[in-house]
Formats: sequence, structure tokens, C-alpha cells
Amino acid sequence: MSSGGEQDLTVLEGRLQAMRERTFVGREEELGLFRSALRGACNVLYVHGPGGVGKSALLRRFEQEAKAAGRPVTLLNAYTLDPTPAEFEAEAGSVLGDERGVLIIDTFERVQGLEGWLRERFLPRLPVGALVVVAGRIAPDLLWTADPGWAEALRVMPLRDLAPADAAELLDVRGVADDLRGPLLAFAGGHALTLSLGAAVAVKDRGASSRWTPAQDVISTLLDQLVGEVPSAAHRHALEVCAHSYVTTEDLLREILPDDAASLFAWLRRLPFVESSRLGLFPHDVVREVLEADLRWRDPQGYADMHRRITAFLADRTRVTSDAEVLGAVGSLFYLHRAVGSTAEFHSWRGDGEVYEDAFRPEDAEALARMASEVENDESGTAVTYWTVRQPQAFRLYRRAETGELVGFCSWLRLYEPSEEESRIDPIAATAWANARAMAPLRPGEHLAVGRTWVCAEYRGASPVTDLIQWRAIGYCLRADRMAWSFMAMRDDDPMRDYLRTYDMHDVGEHAWLGSTEYALFAHDWRAVSAQAWLDRLDRLLLEGMQEAVAVPAPSMAVLSQGEFADAVRKALRHLSRPGELAASPLTRTRIVVEHGDTDPAKALRDLIEQAIGHLSGDPRADKFHRALVTTYLRGAPTQEVAAERLGLPFTTYRRHLAAGIERVCEDLWHREIYGAVDGRG
Repeated sequence: MSSGGEQDLTVLEGRLQAMRERTFVGREEELGLFRSALRGACNVLYVHGPGGVGKSALLRRFEQEAKAAGRPVTLLNAYTLDPTPAEFEAEAGSVLGDERGVLIIDTFERVQGLEGWLRERFLPRLPVGALVVVAGRIAPDLLWTADPGWAEALRVMPLRDLAPADAAELLDVRGVADDLRGPLLAFAGGHALTLSLGAAVAVKDRGASSRWTPAQDVISTLLDQLVGEVPSAAHRHALEVCAHSYVTTEDLLREILPDDAASLFAWLRRLPFVESSRLGLFPHDVVREVLEADLRWRDPQGYADMHRRITAFLADRTRVTSDAEVLGAVGSLFYLHRAVGSTAEFHSWRGDGEVYEDAFRPEDAEALARMASEVENDESGTAVTYWTVRQPQAFRLYRRAETGELVGFCSWLRLYEPSEEESRIDPIAATAWANARAMAPLRPGEHLAVGRTWVCAEYRGASPVTDLIQWRAIGYCLRADRMAWSFMAMRDDDPMRDYLRTYDMHDVGEHAWLGSTEYALFAHDWRAVSAQAWLDRLDRLLLEGMQEAVAVPAPSMAVLSQGEFADAVRKALRHLSRPGELAASPLTRTRIVVEHGDTDPAKALRDLIEQAIGHLSGDPRADKFHRALVTTYLRGAPTQEVAAERLGLPFTTYRRHLAAGIERVCEDLWHREIYGAVDGRG
């Protein structure tokens, strides 16, 4: 029986090994480095990478390569070791007496505390021809590279995801159906463990829809393998914030976890699946998606609360940060909504370092006009020349980081009143004015903005250039003061049309023609749907789903002319003691009431009117107006004649004081409607 059992084991081992060899793909560069090490290029090969990236599979191939070269191999899994020098040397010490010996240590992170002893005590005793491979999740201590003695003896091998072609080959070898490969690759990227788990599920459920998503058992397995146990609930929450955010900084963590931000940030940056950039920390893509999927499934309300707090932090940062930091803030804000509609299709989120934004200088004018002519037509080039003279500050340029070459530019024109000259040279600006006048004209001090983009062919579609241009546009909209309308001019056949509708920017009114090219103008009235309401709508699209959120549009504010506003104030004064009448007032949908924050619009309107009346009491010249208003509207005089009698005034004098007081209240409230609260007024 024993002999038969051993034979069965041998057969099974052979089958397992054959399957592993058949599904091993890529890693040619790593194998080449190992073969060089076998020939004496180094004595220690230190492999590191996040969990599931394929370290163990690569080590098994290293073992085969070494045995094929006639080298004796000791394969050691540190998971089974006590982390003591004595235990380690008992298991691995044979390599110290064999100059052809190869020691391969897997999961070294389990005994990471031995790293210093390994470097200083164990490895220096190796015979010159021996080779040790150390593999773990954590990169080697900097003391290795700081010591010149290790310069030739050590090679460090960071192990990354499989290349796209190799990832596709792995799914092919595993027998995944063609229609499932796209969504599986989109989720797993080149992460070996995720690809293997996903392939196993896809092959088992061959009737699955092409809308493949990871099942909860896959999510749970990946969490265990990639993340494992974390020290506390706060650490788990910090990981979830890091997964949801484009990048994580200590000040973002401080907003969500104020008591532990510094220590949690330090913990995050040491994790093997978290990387650093100039903007902050970010996790491996698969870890990000697994943590996101798990939290949304496990705690939908907690996910929504976290999302809203991060959104509020980034929106506030967008409004107050310097112009140079706007792109980073808006990019991070948009990344939160990467699953909304076609956002991912029109964003690459890979522009950091490839291209950069530059300011316009007078010497750039000719190059901009030339690019506009090449990308669109000569009429567009003429319009660009016109505006670079009149509004040079409206232009932003985008250059390739390596060469400084111009690859795109955009403009955000700020227009206060139409002119005959601009209408003749730039029909797009003229059409924007026509549309605004037809729908909701500008009020005193307001402006409209017109956005245009020009990008060279290789950067059209989702690209680092179009990322930055979109973020600049949204940054302008969220930061602009007194902007009534924004218009985005797009070629009528541009594929971004549906994408812009998702973001509540719609093709309105007339189209414009510049030369032989037709342009649609995608508009948003920021007085009717404010920046905050616009952001709230994006949150609903993410948290409630596209269909539900679209069915309940963002609340629209009323945009009244000054005359309409004053008429509404006069009527509201007469109905100040009637909540039902006040609730029906168009003023309850104006900015001044909506942004008051009261859940009862009628009460908010009454409070605002009473405040405006109260402001007059501080002005000695207006005290008589104040008394007329208080007596008539706040103390309930049944008629104006009775009010005049209570004030001891002739009726004509009373009427004059009352009319002046009403005019002052109208002016006060209109000023706050247009400019916001000033001088400490609520």
C-alpha cells in the first residue's frame, strides 16, 4: 500500500508540475537575470512585490532552471519557520557548505526581522559560487544598497504585474472564453493571482454574462491573500480611504480619521502594495478594486458616508487651493466618480509626468493659431489669434514633458457683454450669447464662459492631455465668481456628447458654424444648479446608480431678473405672516434661500426678510424706514392707515417711508442674491 501510495503521489506531483509549467507565462526578463546569477553575476537575488503578483510561481521556475543546470536546490518557505537565527540556519545551512548550492527562500516577509542577521551574519559565509534567492512582499532595507560591499554581490528584482500580452496569454491557456476576457482583464490587469482566480470562476461558470464581475468568494480570497489581517478598525478604514481616493495624503486622512492621521499614514506608506508619488500614496490597482468592492457590499452606508466626506474635502480644496494645485484637486475629485457613466472611457488618469500644463506667453500666439488651423480650420486659427490678444489669461497650454513640444491647448473665455467685432470673428461666442439671452439672460455683474479645446491627433480621446483639459474646465466652473453660464463648444460629431450629458451639460439652442464645421454648445446654468448641487448630483449617480439618479434631477434654483426679484420681495412682505403663501414664492428657489440651509424654505425666506429689515435699524438715516416696515409687516397692523396712526405720521409721509424701506429691503436681498452675504450679514 505504501508503495502504491507513493506512486500515486508521484503521478499527481507530475501532473501538478506540468499544469504549472503550462500556465507559466512571461517573466522573460526575470528569468534572464536568474540565469545570469547562476553563471556568477551575483550571489544574492532579492525579489520583492505585492501579494499575489506571482513570486511563488517565479520561484518554482527558478528551481527548475537551477536543477536543469545541475545545481542542488534547497527551497525554503519562511511561513513554516520560527523567526530565529538557529531555526533558519538549521533549515538552510546546507548552502553554506556547497559552492554550487542554490537556496530559494519564499515568503520572507514572515521572518523579516531576520533581515539584518541574514545580511550581516549568514550571507557573508556563503561560498563564492553559491546563490541565494530571497523573495517577499517588502523591499530590501536601504542598508543593503548603502553598503558598497553588496554592490556587486546583490541584485534587487522588483516584481510587477504581467504585461498585457502575457496576461491575455494566461487567460488563453486557462481556457477563458473570448467574451469574458475583456471584463476579467479590466478588473485584474496583470495581477497573476487575480487572473488565476477569475479564470477559474469564468471557466467553471461558462454560461456567465460578458458583464463579468468578481464574486464575493473571489473578493474574500483576494482580501486574505493581498491584505491579510490589519491591526485595528482604524487601520482598515485608512486602507478603505486609500482605496477610494486617487491619492491619499496625511491631510486627507486627518479629515476622516483626525486622531490617528500621522501614524496611519506612516503605516500605509510601509505596506508592500502601497506606492508613493509626488501627490501622495496609492494602492496597487487590484487591492484598490477589491477593497472598494468589499466595502460597498459589506457596508453600503459606511461607503456612502466615506465617499461624501472625501468629496467634501476635495471640493473645498478645489475652491481654495492655488491655481497651480487646481488640476491635482479636480483630478482627485473626478477619480471618486470613475465608475459613473462613461467617465472611465474619457479619462486616463496617467498624465502625471507625461505632459504638463503651461501658461500662455505672447510668443506662443503663432503656434496656437497654427495648431488650431491644423486641428480644425483656418477660421478657428483666426479666432484663436483674436482671443490671445484680448484675453491671453484665458489660455492654458499642454506640453510633452520630455521635449516641451506643444500637444494641445484650451481656452476659457470670460465674456460680460457681446460685441459686434467678436461676433464677426468668432461665431461660437456670438451663438453662446444668443443661447443665454434666449434661456436666462445675464444679470448685473455676471458673466458667461466659453470653453474650447485643441489637441493634436495622438492625444485625442482618453489621454493625459484631455485629462488635464477637463480638470482645468471643471476647476474653472467650481471656482468662478459670478459665472452665470458655461458653454463647452464641441464639434457636432464629437463622441464626448453623451459623456457631457452625464455631467448635466446639455446641447442647447442654436449651433455655431466656424468655417464649414458645426459646433454644438453644451451649456450649464450655474445659477439654476449651483456647483454644490452639481457635485451632489454626481454623488447620487455613483451611490444610487445611473437610472435612479437621472430620474431625480438636481434641484434647480430660480434665476430671476432684478425686476422679477423685487416684485417677489414686495409680495412676500405682504404675506410674511402666511407660511403657505411664502412657500409658494419663487424666492424660495433662489440662491439666497437655497444656500441659507434651512429645511423649511418659507421659514428661511421670512428670516432673511426680517434680517434685511433689521439691517435698517443700524442706519440713523433709515430709522424711519425701519419703523414703517416693522409696524406694517412685523407687528401686524391690519391696514396701512392703522400703521400710519400707530406711528403718529400723516398717511402720505408714512407711505413715503414705507416705499423707501421696501426699496432698501429689495436692494439688500438682491445684493445678497447676486454677491452672497457681505459685511458679516447672515
